Amino acid sequence: RYLRTLYLGLQSRWQAEHRRRHFYWRMMFESADISMLRLLEAFLKSAPQLVLQLSIMVQQNSIEPLQGLSASASLVSLAWMIASYQKVLRDSREDKMPMSYKGAVVQILWHLFTIAARAIAFALFASVFQLYFGIFIVTHWCIMTFWIIQGETDFCMSKWEEIIYNMVVGIIYIFCWFNVKEGRSRYRMCIYYIITLSENAALTILWFLYYDRKTTSDFNALILVCVVSSSFALGIFFMFIYYCLLHPNGPIFSHRSVGCIFRQQPPPVPGSPVEAVTSPPRSLPRTTGGEREGAPGERDSCVPVFQVRPCAPPAAAARAPRTERPVIRIDLPRKKYPAWDAHFIDRRLRKTILALEYASPITPCLQYRTPGAPQEVLEYETTV
Repeated sequence: RYLRTLYLGLQSRWQAEHRRRHFYWRMMFESADISMLRLLEAFLKSAPQLVLQLSIMVQQNSIEPLQGLSASASLVSLAWMIASYQKVLRDSREDKMPMSYKGAVVQILWHLFTIAARAIAFALFASVFQLYFGIFIVTHWCIMTFWIIQGETDFCMSKWEEIIYNMVVGIIYIFCWFNVKEGRSRYRMCIYYIITLSENAALTILWFLYYDRKTTSDFNALILVCVVSSSFALGIFFMFIYYCLLHPNGPIFSHRSVGCIFRQQPPPVPGSPVEAVTSPPRSLPRTTGGEREGAPGERDSCVPVFQVRPCAPPAAAARAPRTERPVIRIDLPRKKYPAWDAHFIDRRLRKTILALEYASPITPCLQYRTPGAPQEVLEYETTV
């Protein structure tokens, strides 16, 4: 996969102008898939290794240089990978604003300190209560997995693949927050961090009450408790910095909304077909903030996230005449919140769309199966 991504990146530089964007978006798709695999690998391998190393350090009450270096590398890799995946995912989707490098650095610090507090609390508790720690981890993993399943994610093609994916994400939820569903996530994030704070406090207090006084002094124990609490507080502080100052969609507490999602079905616009969903062409540049405030009748000037029309339905006369274009008919129902369309639809279909974009001067049109109300089709924009 790495070699394939490098090949596509070189082709996007070496090919003629009209083919560069074709190879560029194929490279971005490959890069997003690689980042997801690296993220899963990090939390399935580096995270348990980090807890094991920290637990051994606490039991021995000493830190070897190689142990400290290995634990630090595991911690940094976890924080780095989750921030890297979020940035690559946004870069590979034109309906999302790109994440700045400042935002990526702050997100690394956010996850670095929260995961550090979580791992230290786990290590302290596991150094005294090995059996109960295993029971706690399995219980937390089951609760998080059922919570994710209840959220009805749509990452995979089949139901059982989706359940396996939710089980793997449940392992990530043991250590940190990872958004897997489109839409407002602040309430789910608040619930998760309240649960995490309660668990960290309970695990640390239980260790402080029952730790071995012969190997660990009271002063060192108090320092470890302060490290857990201050690290978690720093992580939450950088999380607020990210959402208040550096979020790609703007400050989270801003009164200015970047998009509008209808709570009720709007009336259909007279004269507009409702059976087709058009995909934004991959060859177009990313819409900037200034372009989003253009005239409501222009197709590419006002496209908030997951919305084809602006908040106020424009007049039919303001719409540009539609031209004939190739149609890709997909025998799948239109999802209401297409959070993972770029992964949900088969990779071969994405390659077909890219090939048609390259071969045809007109961007192909996606047409989904619409068993329900036809008004729902035009309300949400596809992300393919």
